[in-house]
Amino acid sequence: MKIIYPIVYGLFYLLSMLPFRVLYCISDFFYLLVYRLIGYRKKVVRNNLTSSFPEKSLDEIKYIERGFYHFLCDYFLETVKLMSITPKTLHKHMEFQHLDVVEQCFAEGQCCSGILGHYCNWEYLSTTPLAFKRFPDAIVGLIYHPLINDMFDQLFLAMREHSGGVCIKKKDVLRQLLTYKKEKKNYIFGYISDQTPKWNNIHLWLPFLNHDTPVFTNGEKIMRKMNNAVFYVDMQRPRRGYYVVDFQLITRQPAQMEEFAITRRFFEMLEASIRRDPRYYLWSHNRWKRTHEEFDRQYKVENGRVIQREQEESENQ
Repeated sequence: MKIIYPIVYGLFYLLSMLPFRVLYCISDFFYLLVYRLIGYRKKVVRNNLTSSFPEKSLDEIKYIERGFYHFLCDYFLETVKLMSITPKTLHKHMEFQHLDVVEQCFAEGQCCSGILGHYCNWEYLSTTPLAFKRFPDAIVGLIYHPLINDMFDQLFLAMREHSGGVCIKKKDVLRQLLTYKKEKKNYIFGYISDQTPKWNNIHLWLPFLNHDTPVFTNGEKIMRKMNNAVFYVDMQRPRRGYYVVDFQLITRQPAQMEEFAITRRFFEMLEASIRRDPRYYLWSHNRWKRTHEEFDRQYKVENGRVIQREQEESENQ
């Protein structure tokens, strides 16, 4: 891997130096390959779309489906572009709204959290440090789960940290936040919170896109513990390669909200974003593979712990 990585990195870097218009020509070719020829996860995508939008016709579903695969290919090449893109070019492609509210929180001594989903190109949020005016040294934390392949994990870290973002492993987040608090550093950390939790980490089910959906709540727990101002990070893609990012304040007093209220509000806002233009959501993820019925058969929540029923019986014997 030590020998291969510099070669692969160099090839990706050269690819990233191509103009956007050339990258999108390559993306169009990938679309034909991934969607038309290979049919990558097409069954999962179609099932997710039809079950999420039962009111839509088959033609409407296919339109969204084609748009999603076009975007998926764009997403990959846009992310590669992050390896060499200049701040000047980024300012042309990214528009940030209400960052002044985030900076006002910093001015008043409060750090922030951004809660978001896999909608539009979330990787481009790593460019947020370039948009701060009053607090250019504020830390933009990107929480990530390491990829199985070490080489691609290093490549994505290089892309994400190119514009000043700081990547922190999920398991190290709270410890790092406490360190920043001790050092009195301003930060905003992004929590992608629409993944599917493991069985033993399901504490809440919510209605989301016409499904009874298990959701992560650990992000909210950290926000409450750190007393962070919480923003929903909405993204729009007005045209190819251009994004508008809107930091929408949910609360500055997370500890005073009811338990799970932040998570509930986040999923309401995320669904509104998706319904606005469904093409830009990550439909290839098997989001609803766990059902509430199966959970109730095998598990129960007791004193905040998810316990497997067989385990509970053995402990009581």
